[in-house]
Amino acid sequence: MAGRGELDRRALDAAIAQAEKSYSEGGIPIGAALMAPDGSVVAAGHNRRVQDGDPTAHGEMSCVRAAGRRRDWHRLTLATTLSPCAMCAGTAVLHRVARVVIGENRSFQGREDWLRGAGIGVVVMDDPRCVALMARFMAERPELWEEDIGVPGA
Repeated sequence: MAGRGELDRRALDAAIAQAEKSYSEGGIPIGAALMAPDGSVVAAGHNRRVQDGDPTAHGEMSCVRAAGRRRDWHRLTLATTLSPCAMCAGTAVLHRVARVVIGENRSFQGREDWLRGAGIGVVVMDDPRCVALMARFMAERPELWEEDIGVPGA
């Protein structure tokens, strides 16, 4: 059986695939995946704010919506390519997700403090693929990035 580090990497790989999908669709390259303790990905999603015109369609939220109604949230690991914002961190806290694996938190420092404060295990991978994808996106689409993180418009 794979160790926790290997399972975290698999979960993050699934999240990165989702981020790349969003980017290829012209959206914001943030993805998420939920993994069960046995290593199976039970749901995945990507940021769909641009594609759907929905300001709440963050990658983590799309993943949680895809997971549907569950009773095992407390056993799941949520992998996300970027540090989760207040809405997404709050959702993880609300559902008592066991662990959150974060691809990178250089581009954006979300509410990791809320996760830790709620007793959720937090692992920051500082994955170079996540760092590079966000750097590319921020350089190519700064106005969209600023819109996503709530920088007021001119």
